[in-house]
Amino acid sequence: MVADEVPVDDKAKRMRDLLSSFYSPDPSISSNSITNPSKHDDINSDSFDPDHYMNILAHKSNLEGLLQRHVEMAAEIKNLDTDLQMLVYENYNKFISATDTIKRMKSNISGMETNMEQLLEKIVSVQSRSDSVNTSLFDKREHIEKLHRTCNLLRKVQFIYDLPDRLGKCIKSEAYADAVRFYTGAMPIFKAYGNSSFQDCKRASEEAIATIIKNLQGKLFSDSESIQARAEAAVLLKRLDFPVDNLKARLLEKLEQSLTDIKLKPAEINNPSVDLSPSVSAHKAAVHEFTEAVRAFRAIFPDSKGQLVKLAHDLITNNFVIAEEYVKTRICADDLLGVLRVIWDDVLLIDEVLQEAALSSNSFESAKVVVTLYVRSAFSHLLQDISDSLLKILIKDGGEECSLEVVLDASKKGVLKGGMDVLLDFRKILDHGSGILVRLRESITDWVQEGFQNFFRQLEDQFLQFSGKNKSSSIIDHDLAEGAQGDKAFAGLVLVLAQLSAFIEQTVIPKITEEIAASFSGGSVRGYDYGPAFVPGEICRKFRSAGEKFLHLYINTRNQRISLLLKKRFTTPNWVKHKEPREVHMFVDLFLQELEVIGNEVKQILPEGIRKHRRTDSDGSSASSRSNPLREEKLGRSNTRGRSQLLETHLAKLFKQKIEIFTKVEYTQGSVVTTIVKLCLKSLQEFARLHTFNRSGFQQIQLDIQFLRIPLRETVEDEAAIDFLLDEVIVATAERCLDPIPLEPPILDKLIQIKLAKTKEQTTIS
Repeated sequence: MVADEVPVDDKAKRMRDLLSSFYSPDPSISSNSITNPSKHDDINSDSFDPDHYMNILAHKSNLEGLLQRHVEMAAEIKNLDTDLQMLVYENYNKFISATDTIKRMKSNISGMETNMEQLLEKIVSVQSRSDSVNTSLFDKREHIEKLHRTCNLLRKVQFIYDLPDRLGKCIKSEAYADAVRFYTGAMPIFKAYGNSSFQDCKRASEEAIATIIKNLQGKLFSDSESIQARAEAAVLLKRLDFPVDNLKARLLEKLEQSLTDIKLKPAEINNPSVDLSPSVSAHKAAVHEFTEAVRAFRAIFPDSKGQLVKLAHDLITNNFVIAEEYVKTRICADDLLGVLRVIWDDVLLIDEVLQEAALSSNSFESAKVVVTLYVRSAFSHLLQDISDSLLKILIKDGGEECSLEVVLDASKKGVLKGGMDVLLDFRKILDHGSGILVRLRESITDWVQEGFQNFFRQLEDQFLQFSGKNKSSSIIDHDLAEGAQGDKAFAGLVLVLAQLSAFIEQTVIPKITEEIAASFSGGSVRGYDYGPAFVPGEICRKFRSAGEKFLHLYINTRNQRISLLLKKRFTTPNWVKHKEPREVHMFVDLFLQELEVIGNEVKQILPEGIRKHRRTDSDGSSASSRSNPLREEKLGRSNTRGRSQLLETHLAKLFKQKIEIFTKVEYTQGSVVTTIVKLCLKSLQEFARLHTFNRSGFQQIQLDIQFLRIPLRETVEDEAAIDFLLDEVIVATAERCLDPIPLEPPILDKLIQIKLAKTKEQTTIS
């Protein structure tokens, strides 16, 4: 450690040595401590030898070194002179200041001696006069004190003689505390002279005290008396040396029975139709009376601390249990805060008289349970409200169906406004300044974040349950009509779920996340090992995926219903013996009716899309019923060359412009309807491939498909794909036809016009 010390600067060391030598009383000590006599070349030592120093310096240094040393020594001499001058000036100023101070002290103290002599003379004069007054008044003062003692004794004697009458008056006015105070004050005199001078007074007083004891006992066990009054009676009995230890069990039982009056009544506390002042005031009065009884009980029975602590714990625990049941109902944050405020006031009052119970510390865990249950209950009620609004679709109210648009708006409002209202309630709890809630702030933040994470997970599970996993049970539970009406309601519910999932992903979760970041950030109870409590990215992914599932489920549900219609259409007739077509088949009307129902549903729920792939008249997609040239060429070749030429039809497909049939389904009316129509036409094509047709059957399919072109073009957004699929149905039927000769265009147009006129007439009549 010595080797690590930093060497002292030469100038500082030299300054220290100069000061030491100046102030040292013994120069020999200073010089011995500073220099080493054995070194003759040390310029600061007393044994310095100039000749020896110069010889060494000349021997070791050249001319340039000697000149440099000369300059350094001249600078050191100048610095030493300056330091010495400053040292002398500083000490000189101190001596001058000390001299001035001494002069001022001499001038200020010059007249003090005369004043002190005058003060001493006055003190001596006052003392002599005081002694003369005491001497002259000594006899009178002794006489006065003797008379005063006699007067006090007479008062006490008079008090003893008047004691029976006083006790009687106290009995009549029920002023038992004054009576006990009077009697206990006279007890020393009765003990000393009760058997001689004051025997009659003692006997009369004892009879009065016996009556008082009897009355106090009656008051102690009277149910009509308050706890405080009974406690005061017990204290008075104890002051009269009455054995009250045997009454401890009965008094404790009475105290336990009084807990029913302090039972928490949340409905009365938070009922706006009831004046809060009487309810709250009555509860506070009951708690105050209980605390006073506890204080008196401890004074009477010092060893009753354990029983009183148990009573206090039972009281607060029961109130928290009542609060737990109360928060499971539908209440707001103000209701919860009102209940917790009342409980916390009770805890503080009881802690003042019974600190051993430590209720304020033990109440923390109970309050945590209550607040946790409230958070869970709030999310549970919110989930129930959203479920009820969705299930209105499945419930028939007086035969009237609930509009999908109304249900969707109610569900959106329930999710968004309900979530924000829940956050507002939680914010009130978080900002409340109650002592019991301040310690729970970090925990409340974690509970809110975890609650929203679990709420959205449960909401997704509820959506999945409604979407068909428990479809039959849901329908039965809600008395849904069977058959077509049930399928329609279920499909509408699935469509609402799809749009609602998209709304939650795009609108609800961002707003909830923003509010949580602003008001409920932080929270460290969970710990970083468990990760964040609220993960909006995960929830968004879940609802995005769920929305897509619901949208596809709606499409599949509607497609399955139409597929059943198409299957029945193809399986019912004998296509080999089919008659010539005379009109468009009725299955086309049913098919269009189903599409109309689907269109009405999606118009209520989904926004409009952008129509694409519009085909102009140059593409052969005019409003007339005539086929495009390519299809006429195919069917013409089929008519002239027979089935051997079907290979050319397939070769023509290879050179036709490629059309993307199935694309991603968007949340738009056109996209959903177009996808359903595409799937139905593909099903129609597959059904056609499973049967064999004669010429009339083929022509009937041609007529039906040609009639569908105009309404389908008005319905879907991808006209090119629909035209392609319609052509595919005709081609597939031609491939399975024994004699694929199509109807002549004039005949085809005539039959279609007849059907249009008939449809228009029916529409006008309806």
